[in-house]
Amino acid sequence: MLNTIGVIGLGVMGSNIALNMASKGEYVAVYNYTRDLTDKLVEKMDALTINPYYEIQDFVQSLEKPRKIFLMVTAGKPIDSIIASLLPFLESGDIIMDGGNSHYQDTERRYDELRPKGIGYLGIGISGGEVGALLGPSIMPGGDRDVYDKVAPILTKIAAQVNGDPCCVYIGPRGAGHFVKMVHNGIEYADMQLIAEAYAFLRERLGLSVSEVADIFETWNQGELKSYLIEITAEILRKQDALTGLPLIDVILDKAGQKGTGKWTSIQAIDNGIPTSIITESLYARYISSLKEERVIAESILASPNMDQMHLDKTLWINYVKQALYMGKVCAYAQGFTQYKMTSELYGWDLPLKDIALIFRGGCIIRAEFLNVISEAYEAQTDLANLLISPYFAEKVTAYQEALREIVCEGMRSGVALPCLSASLTYFDSYRTGMSNANLLQAQRDYFGAHTYERNDQPGVYHTDWQ
Repeated sequence: MLNTIGVIGLGVMGSNIALNMASKGEYVAVYNYTRDLTDKLVEKMDALTINPYYEIQDFVQSLEKPRKIFLMVTAGKPIDSIIASLLPFLESGDIIMDGGNSHYQDTERRYDELRPKGIGYLGIGISGGEVGALLGPSIMPGGDRDVYDKVAPILTKIAAQVNGDPCCVYIGPRGAGHFVKMVHNGIEYADMQLIAEAYAFLRERLGLSVSEVADIFETWNQGELKSYLIEITAEILRKQDALTGLPLIDVILDKAGQKGTGKWTSIQAIDNGIPTSIITESLYARYISSLKEERVIAESILASPNMDQMHLDKTLWINYVKQALYMGKVCAYAQGFTQYKMTSELYGWDLPLKDIALIFRGGCIIRAEFLNVISEAYEAQTDLANLLISPYFAEKVTAYQEALREIVCEGMRSGVALPCLSASLTYFDSYRTGMSNANLLQAQRDYFGAHTYERNDQPGVYHTDWQ
């Protein structure tokens, strides 16, 4: 019997995707550039329908037509190399799916290169990490709709399921799937940083123990803040270090890494004039964390605020932190979905925003309780400019803004850095301001560069001889 689908790239994610497919009844051919990972997967197979191949030609010829090949390979040149090695053995109508974290513009280039050869190409965002890959991730496929339809029965079957619905939906043409995954990761960066800042305030300003903060996050995960990231934060804070007996969090070096997708999100937004300040601040927070040695030296030179810290009522301020975190998360998601909307309009993609929110509910890293509300907001108003002005969230942020102001001001007063919470408040205040200070910027630009300006009382373009 021929295999129904093939998987190339058998690292943790690729192996788990293959196991997921096999567990759902697919006959899966697998191939890896090096034999060791193939052999390692074979040991896990048991009775699953996974068939290993050690030559790429044998792998391709084992697949039923039209051939469906799923790549789980490191983004960049390795993808191009694998495609080049496949092409001599493929035929018109065959399909290649890239399930890695490729840049959406690379996906569009590959799509353009393969289409004249009759090879279907899908850029597929996958979120959920290794557990999601095995048990059901959130899947974001982009490319030609008719090509997607041929693989949809497999993709929807291996995706996470929420209330019987698969967390997989056709996103849009060309590189749309990988674009949606890229911005998903930008939202993830912001969400993680906001949680880290809430944790820092609770510990540094309120003086709570790790165990007390774990209790707080566990409680928050029972209400409107319920999400995967809040859940795992509570679990992280419960973990003890086997070597020292200390909370493990206290022995983890405070230098954050990143793999590029958050940076790509900010660059794309900057290139196209899309305000994603919270996402970008979360990226900068990771960058400054990497300056560990410099920060340790600076701590001995640069003094903290020279003032007595007033006593804070813990119950009141824990609630402030909760509301500030919720509002910060709403603002971050608002920026991410604005980036989806504005880019969709720029490229003519017609991204299904209400469906994107729904497929984020299961499997993926940013799954959260309020994604249902986000989906409902876009279903009620398909042309919604910004989540902040949807009725539900407008009421929430209006009610919670005072808490966010209190936390940001107290953080500044006491020297606790809160870059993303501060950026959230600035974004909110900037967005709700009908008359901004940009008129002065335009006057300055016209003064030194004759860049002209518009008037708010009559149409036209103007220039003033300021001197």
